[in-house]
Amino acid sequence: MIGFYFITDSGLSLKGNISDVRQALCSGVRYIQYRNKLGDSADMMREALILRKITKGRIFIIDDRLDICQAVNADGVHLGQSDLPLRAARKILGKKKIIGVTVHSLREALRAEREGADYLGVAPVFHTSTKKSAQKPVGVSLIKKIKKYTDIPIVAIGGITLDNAGEVIAAGSSGVCAISAVVSKRDVGKEIRKFQGIFSKK
Repeated sequence: MIGFYFITDSGLSLKGNISDVRQALCSGVRYIQYRNKLGDSADMMREALILRKITKGRIFIIDDRLDICQAVNADGVHLGQSDLPLRAARKILGKKKIIGVTVHSLREALRAEREGADYLGVAPVFHTSTKKSAQKPVGVSLIKKIKKYTDIPIVAIGGITLDNAGEVIAAGSSGVCAISAVVSKRDVGKEIRKFQGIFSKK
C-alpha cells in the first residue's frame, strides 16, 4: 500500500514546498514527488537538493526531469504521456530507479506495465483545476478496469477530496494524491492525516 502520495505545488502552497514536505513527512507520508512548473532549472536544483536531504529514508520522486533526478540522486521520476518514453528513461536511469507513469486509459496502462513502470498514476480521476492541461475525468471505473488487468500499484490523481477518497481506494487504488485539498490549507499535516485515516479504515 502506497497510502497518501504527496506532490508539491509552488503555485498553491501557502508556506512553500520545503515546509509542506516537512509536514508531509511528519504525517507519515512515504512517497514525495517534487513538481515545480514555475521555477527555472537552477531554482529546481537548489530546492531538490534540500528536499533530497530531508526525505532520506522515504521515496523521493522528481516529476518529468531525469537530469534533476540524477543530479540529486532521487529515487526515481514520474513521467507523463508527453514526456520522455519510459524505455528511454529506464535506459538512462537504470533498473534500480523507480519510474511512475501517468495513464488515462487501459491501453496506456498496459503499455506502461509492459515497458516496466513501477507504478501508475491514473489521472484525472475527477475534475481538477490544479493542472490546466488535464484531460477529461476518467472516473473510478478506469481504476477498477486497470486493477483487473495489471499487477502494479495505482495512484489516483486529480480532484481527490476527503469525500471521494474512500471510493477511490475501494476501487483498487494503492495510493491517492490530493494537491489543492492539502497544500492550500494552513495546516498541511493535519489535512494529510485525515486522508491517511481513510486508508487505516480499509
